[in-house]
Amino acid sequence: MNAAEQANSIEFASKIAAVVRLFKTAFPDLRADLKPWANDAETRELVDPDSIDVGFHFPGVSRLFSCRSLLVQIRFYEDPETQVRRVIGLEVAGFDHRGKRWTLSTIHDWTFTGDGVPDYTVGDRLKQCCREVFEVFNGP
Repeated sequence: MNAAEQANSIEFASKIAAVVRLFKTAFPDLRADLKPWANDAETRELVDPDSIDVGFHFPGVSRLFSCRSLLVQIRFYEDPETQVRRVIGLEVAGFDHRGKRWTLSTIHDWTFTGDGVPDYTVGDRLKQCCREVFEVFNGP
């Protein structure tokens, strides 16, 4: 679900802003998009209500990332008894004019899969951003 739609409290909006700041600090060229999904009925059927989706765009194609845009999906699980919402994983995908080029899933084995995966150094920084997202939402 678009991050802009999930920012329904000051606390949650602050955490979303912290995530944007994490990525922009690590990769200053990125421009954040809090509404990466179109607002039509067809797209809404595909949207996961237990996720926050943030898009990031480079000013052009990034050679190091092998893409033009990133889609970051932060997936949550809410404990029915305590009603505490925790991050269970992130899915990050890199896109260019041909479509999805690669993915990174923290739910599985934290490896990049696909065509033209990111350079090792930026890939490690991206993984560090993912670790910090867990801290933002699941930390004390």
